[in-house]
Amino acid sequence: MSLIFKSHLDKFITISDGDFALILNYFEVKTFGKKENLLEEGHICKSNYFVLKGLLRKFFLNEKGVEQTTDFALETWWMTDNFSFERQTPADFSIQAVEKSEVLTISNSSQEKLLNDFPVMEKYFRTVYHRAFAANQRRVKYIFTYSKEDFYFSLIKQYPDFVQRVPQYLIASFLGFTPEYLSEIRKKIVS
Repeated sequence: MSLIFKSHLDKFITISDGDFALILNYFEVKTFGKKENLLEEGHICKSNYFVLKGLLRKFFLNEKGVEQTTDFALETWWMTDNFSFERQTPADFSIQAVEKSEVLTISNSSQEKLLNDFPVMEKYFRTVYHRAFAANQRRVKYIFTYSKEDFYFSLIKQYPDFVQRVPQYLIASFLGFTPEYLSEIRKKIVS
């Protein structure tokens, strides 16, 4: 599994095998079962999660008590409640394994130490955060410019494997639909 992380890092930075072995010491590998929570809303987010295998989702309970999915993380993606992780305050979100998942976890204090001990990792995290921020900006634009149907069709076109992998009720939650509305849209595709 460490090869997955090393291969991922190599896309952004150059580090020796020796340094990589030292960098791994800042992380811990954990396995989570399907629907197991890694973080619960209201608790302090103590870890940043890198998905080695599996799929995570971030969500919150809206004013009606309905789960609203805001993000997914597949293999080689990171997930955390950024505000809670950075400031060590109660989380606004929960994080859950959608399927059995193996992740690298790093605590806030270990991440700070890692960045001090290996400045090249600061470059890595900066690049990853920039990309995540850019993707989030695009998603916000889609929310405000696409119809709900067009947003779903765009998701199918851009990420067909992802849409097949994620349960439809979670896709609906992510897009702000009811599962019934998504079912109606999907019927139009088949017709």
